[in-house]
Amino acid sequence: MCTQTKAAAVMANIPRVDIDPSGVFKYVLIRVHSREEGDDSEADIVRGYGWAEYHADIYEKVSEELEAGGLLDCECIGGGRIKHDAQAKKIHVYGYSMGFGRANHAVTTEKLKARYPDYEVTWDNEGY
Repeated sequence: MCTQTKAAAVMANIPRVDIDPSGVFKYVLIRVHSREEGDDSEADIVRGYGWAEYHADIYEKVSEELEAGGLLDCECIGGGRIKHDAQAKKIHVYGYSMGFGRANHAVTTEKLKARYPDYEVTWDNEGY
C-alpha cells in the first residue's frame, strides 16, 4: 500500500502556474520541497504578477504563504519576465532576475503550456 505524506498531499493541490491575466510583469520559478523526513517530493511552480516591483517581492509573498503550515520549504530557482497577451492568446517568457538569476525559461514555458494549452507560448534569453 502506498501512503502519501501530508506535505506531498499539500503540494499536489498547489497550482503549478499563477500569473496575471494580461500585461508584462516579473515572474519567479519556485521549487517547493517537502520538509517531512523521508519525503523527497518537490514541485516547480511559476508565479508572475504586475504588482511586484522586484522579483523578491513575489518570492517572499508566495514562500511565506506556502511555508506557513510547516510542511513545505521553498527555494527560488530564478526569474524573468512574462508578456501575457490574453486577446492574442500569446505568452512570451524572457529576461532574468538581478537577485535570483535567470530561470530556466524552457521549464517555465512547459508549465505555462500545460496551464494555457490553447496559447502560443515562446521564450528566449534576451532582455532584462
